[in-house]
Amino acid sequence: MGGSASLLPREALREYQELTFLSKQEILLAYKRFSALLPKEERVNVCSARIPKSQILTLPELRANPFQHRICHVFSTSEDGDDSMSFEDFLDMLSVFSDSATSDIKSHYAFRIFDFDDDGTLDRKDLEKLVNCLTGQGEESRLSNMEMEQLIQNILEESDIDKDGTINLSEFQHVISRSPDFASSFKIIL
Repeated sequence: MGGSASLLPREALREYQELTFLSKQEILLAYKRFSALLPKEERVNVCSARIPKSQILTLPELRANPFQHRICHVFSTSEDGDDSMSFEDFLDMLSVFSDSATSDIKSHYAFRIFDFDDDGTLDRKDLEKLVNCLTGQGEESRLSNMEMEQLIQNILEESDIDKDGTINLSEFQHVISRSPDFASSFKIIL
C-alpha cells in the first residue's frame, strides 16, 4: 500500500467498510482527499483531526452545490457548532451520497439538509429557502413573491398529506419514492 493509505489502520478500514456504503477503495480515496485538506503537520493524526467548514467547501464536489453549507451542518458532529468535520463525518457524508446508499437513507438526509431550521418539518420558510437555493438568489433568477407563494402552495398540495401546513419526513419520503431519478441524482463522486 502507498503512503497515506498505510496510515489508516487495517482494522479501522474494515470497520469503515462495515459501517458505510463505501468500498475499500472509496474509503482509501476519501482518506487521501481528507488528508490533503489538512496542514502537513496534522496529517499524522488524520482520524482525530477536524477540518474547518471553509476547507471542506474547497472540495470541487461541494463548491458548486447550492446546499453546501447545509450539507456541512448536517454531517458535522462538532460540539462547537462550527460545522467542521472529522474523518468519520466526512465518510458519513460520502457514504450517504454514494451510489450504494439506499433511497431511504438518501431521502432521510435530503430531508435534514432541506430542514433549514432543524425543527423536523419542512415549513413555508424552509421551502422558500429550498427554492431560492435551487433557483439562485440573483435578481434575474429570483421568483416574485406571487410566484414563490404559488410554488410553495403547489408543493404543499402535492406533499402535505395530513394538511397541517408542513411536510414531515414520511410525507417527504412518500414524494421521493415517486421520483425514480432521486437516488441517482443525490450523490457526490470523489
